Amino acid sequence: MRLPGQDTGELYQRNPARHPPAYTPTYKTSVLRSPSNALIALQSSLSEITGPQFAASELGALDNDLIGNYSKSGLPIGERIIVHGYVLDENGYPVPNALIEVWQANAGGRYRHTRDQYIAPIDPNFGGCGRMLTDANGYYYYRTIKPGPYPWRNHVNDWRPAHIHYSLSGDAFGQRLITQMYFAGDPLIATCPIVRTIRDEDAVRSLIAQPDTRATTQFDARAYRFDIVLRGRRATLFEDHIHGESA
Repeated sequence: MRLPGQDTGELYQRNPARHPPAYTPTYKTSVLRSPSNALIALQSSLSEITGPQFAASELGALDNDLIGNYSKSGLPIGERIIVHGYVLDENGYPVPNALIEVWQANAGGRYRHTRDQYIAPIDPNFGGCGRMLTDANGYYYYRTIKPGPYPWRNHVNDWRPAHIHYSLSGDAFGQRLITQMYFAGDPLIATCPIVRTIRDEDAVRSLIAQPDTRATTQFDARAYRFDIVLRGRRATLFEDHIHGESA
């Protein structure tokens, strides 16, 4: 349950210890993308502590079903999985009505994108994109095909582990998060140049989805649990007490 004032307070400062530095030469793309000057931390303004509002009516019935939402002449090829979890803030409160967008490669490790020239075939029945809203408890779920790993031109013989991209929009623009989810037991995680830019091992573990046998659909799909934490808010002071608490 969220108390009054929990959607209007100032956001906590970003924790640099849990995020990779912008400039990491082992991940070649960061050399051109990283800022040349030091970042400046600013106090949250109204632009950061407020955000867009989303409605279920804006989403399609199959938006969270990547197995069926691009089906043309049959079902996509690959291991069928369910991914589910909760979106919380740093205070442990649920973030309801958060928009989650996901995109991924197919079972062969190829994206449905004109610039992806990997030799793996495109699956005619798999688009690789979906979206959903969290419920009142911050819960979300979707069905998909487990993506395959693929080579990329960072260094010779670099491979990306199987992963799913996430874009989250909470109840404040300052909670905007773009991240990736990996799968437990994948040996490529330890050698991935992008993952290795994260210096906090606990932060790396937070990006790895764990098998969840309790959510498995029998004779259909395995399940993975992946919880996400967005930035939290400081308590809103109202006169001489915290807003939402008894005086």
